[in-house]
This record gives sequence, structure tokens and C-alpha cells, in this order.
Amino acid sequence: MKRKVLVLSMVMAVTQLTFGQTLTTNSGAPVGDNQNSKTIGQDGQVLLEDIHLIEKLAAFDRERIPERVVHARGTGAFGEFVAVADFSDVTKADFLNKAGKKTPLLVRFSTVTHQAGSPETYRDPRGFAVKFYTEQGNYDLVGNNLPVFFIRDAMKFPDMVHAFKPSPITNGASDPNRVFDFFSNIPESTHMLTWLFSDYGIPANFRQMEGNGVHAYKWVNAKGEVTYVKYKWVPQQEMRNLSQAEANAIQSTQIEHATLDLRNEIEKGNFPKWDLYVQMLKKEDFIALDFNAVDPTKIWPEKIAKLIKVGTMTLNQNPTNYFQQIEQAAFSPAILVPGIEPSEDKLLQGRLFSYSDTQRHRLGGNFQQIPVNMPKNGVNTYNENGYMSLRPQTGDVNYQPSTNKPEVKEDAKFKYSKSGFVTVTTAQSKISKPNDFAQAGDLYRSFSKKDQDALIYNLSGALKQVKNKVVVAKMIAHFYQADREYGMRLAKELNMDRKELESLMMQ
Repeated sequence: MKRKVLVLSMVMAVTQLTFGQTLTTNSGAPVGDNQNSKTIGQDGQVLLEDIHLIEKLAAFDRERIPERVVHARGTGAFGEFVAVADFSDVTKADFLNKAGKKTPLLVRFSTVTHQAGSPETYRDPRGFAVKFYTEQGNYDLVGNNLPVFFIRDAMKFPDMVHAFKPSPITNGASDPNRVFDFFSNIPESTHMLTWLFSDYGIPANFRQMEGNGVHAYKWVNAKGEVTYVKYKWVPQQEMRNLSQAEANAIQSTQIEHATLDLRNEIEKGNFPKWDLYVQMLKKEDFIALDFNAVDPTKIWPEKIAKLIKVGTMTLNQNPTNYFQQIEQAAFSPAILVPGIEPSEDKLLQGRLFSYSDTQRHRLGGNFQQIPVNMPKNGVNTYNENGYMSLRPQTGDVNYQPSTNKPEVKEDAKFKYSKSGFVTVTTAQSKISKPNDFAQAGDLYRSFSKKDQDALIYNLSGALKQVKNKVVVAKMIAHFYQADREYGMRLAKELNMDRKELESLMMQ
């Protein structure tokens, strides 16, 4: 009898877990907001005291070992960056303080959502991560080929990746039913989905694609003056994408065409090059915009922020050991140098924690001592011990301050910049001026007739696989709000008339 009671109790517990109405933390506390991080005011920095966000990201970072949770399929090469001018009037970053200054670097290209060994022809954003080995430490510029992203708050990132990853029941490939079920409830994704389902969603290879920092960052000069910037890598090689048919043809014979293309071209001496550009805005410029300037689902139109060339990157050396130099390469937007700081972007703020935390889980707490991740200028720190600690450490004093010997001291000129916030309340809310659809419509209208046709073909083909017609109707509504023709063409391709759409939207 006791055994039956125990089994019944377990069944009830599982039932409550499965069918309960309140989302909880891992410790069972109810969650009040699973969509918005806690910030300083509506548009300020994310607070470390948001324990639900930290727990959610930390749990997500540890889901899979040993391959990366995202960006698992990748390749890379070494090279150099040459600055085109002195930018010390806007940033203290030393690698940008002199025209002609050379900085060694490593680049890793990748697909985002699929596993190691997956085809490089999948429709997927491409990671574009650059590690600058500067004279004042490493600087990681971690971005994608596309200029925007699906979401604007790191709170949603684990859920988004779960939707892209295989079903926990079938373990099958990425399922449009799951993907669009998620995005039908995320209107801010409309802009990125328009990019992804155009031919930009399948770059021809890694050499002939753009790179984007996606997020806004702060450049800070020696006076403490802040300029907000966005980064763009423009290939000197002709940019080229694949149609779905071209991608299918390549995939039928090889799955690592982009990796081999990069390696073979470098071996032949055809060193690929990219020019790095930035756009600049001051905080006071934000007021006139009809969108939030640090929203990663938005671009900065060139009419409001022109592109300024910063320098040129050349990749001229292939790795000699893939595992040691590429698989163990660890990138994080938190790896910054004086003169470059994160903006208040809520997705970026979460990535500052999540990426480094992932590397500590994947490679160990001393991942920065792995040769490919080591700065060229040396390290002076009292951080010590842990798995695989190789940094020379001598003497009795491993703390600071100390009067027992000449200290390794901080330098006040490298303090973080001041944030211009007055007394405010904390909040969990959407950002100001979300404007979810306007830039998606602008992008659709900027496409040629051929590119619009490809977008409709690719997107309708994916939506035809979605069984829940309410999800399909919600997606069409998003694209319709971006551009009337855009939405109507999709509805026509999916054989859904206005009456049916209205009925489904009422459900």
C-alpha cells in the first residue's frame, strides 16, 4: 500500500510539473516575467541581481558537452588587422591609435544552430568572430554575417535556441513547427526572419560574406567621452549568396564546402580581406530616432550614421592544428580592451555573462591560458589555481593591496566610463520604441524583384510544413504589418484567404 501511495505521489508531482500554470525557477520559486530582464529604468543596463536571468543562462550554458551549444560547426584562420587612421579622438583602444598600426588576429567562422559535422549549406546565420591580440590585451568582436538578430533580450535566448534545436522527443532535425511556434509570439523577429529567408540566409562561403557586430558598443576616449558605434566587415572579395537550389546541389556532394574553400584559397595565396567600418552616434542622437538605438533587431540606416572605414583585415595563415587553434578558441563579447565598452543592449548584456560562462564550462576556468586564447602582452593577475592552471605564480602575496612588496596596481585611467543615469526605479519591461515591423518592411522593399521572389519561395516553403494554422496566421500577420504586399504574397502562396486568417487569429 505504501508503494502505491509513493507511486501515486510521484505521478501527481510529474502531472503538476507538466500541466502546472506557473513557470518557476529551478528551486521552485514562481517567475514573474520570463520575457524581460531587470534593468536600471526602462532602457538601462541589466542587473546582476536578476537571479532568474542568471540561473536561466547558466543552466542553458551547461546543457551540452563538449561541443559548443551554438556555433558548433566552424573553421578559422589567422591574419592581421591594419588601422587606416588614428581614432584616439573617440577611443582609447590602442590598436586604433595610429594609421598603419598592425594587430595580429584570429577569425572563426561558423554556422549557428546546427551541430558539429552538419552541412555548411543550411539556412542559418553565420558566426563571424574576431580575436584581436592587442598590446593591451585581447579584444573579441563577436558577431554574425547578418546585421540584426531575432530577439532583443537575453532572457529569450535559451528558449529561442531550444526552438531551433532538435525536438526532445524525436531528436530530429530543426522543425519548422517548433521554430515558427516560437517566433509567432516574438514580433521583433520579423526583421531578422526577412534577412534569413532571403538568399542572404545561405552565404556562398565564408570568404564572400559580410560580418556585423550586430550590437551597439561604446567607444570611450581618454577624456571619458562616449560615442556609440556599430561594426561592419565588408569583404573585398565579391559578396555572394546561394539560392536554395544551389545549396541543395552542393549539399548532395559535400557538407564542408565553406571550410575547404577558405583553407584552399589561403593555401593558394589568395588571402581574403575585409574592410572594417563603424557607424557612430552620440547618446543625444537617440531621441530623434523612431526606434531604440541599442535594439539589436534594428540597423542604423546610413542616412543617419554613415559608414567610416577603420581598417583592413587580411587572413593569411591556416591553422596547423584544428582542435588546438580553432576548436579551443574561446570568444566572448566580455573580452574587451580599454576604450571599448558594452552598450545598454539587453541581449548584449546577457551575452557578457553567458559566453564567458560557456567557455568556463566547455574548456575550464582557465580557458584564457590555452595558447590560442592567451594575450600577447602578458598577464598580471592574482586570480589563481583551478583546473589546468599553467600561469607562473610565485611569492607569498596573492592579494591586493599589500605593503609587503611592490604591488601590481590598478591604473585609474582605465576605469570604466560613467553612465548618465539619475535616480531611477528598476524594471522588467520591453524597451522603449520597439517598432517591431518598420525595418523589416524597408528591407523587403529594398530587395529586387528576384530577391523578393526568392524570399517568398523560401519562407512559404518553410511555413507549409507548419501544422498549426494559428501559428501560420500569426506569422503572416507579422509580415503583413511589415509590408502589405509581403504578407499578402505569403498568404496567397499558402492558400489562405482573409476570412480564414481572421478566423484563425480569433482563436
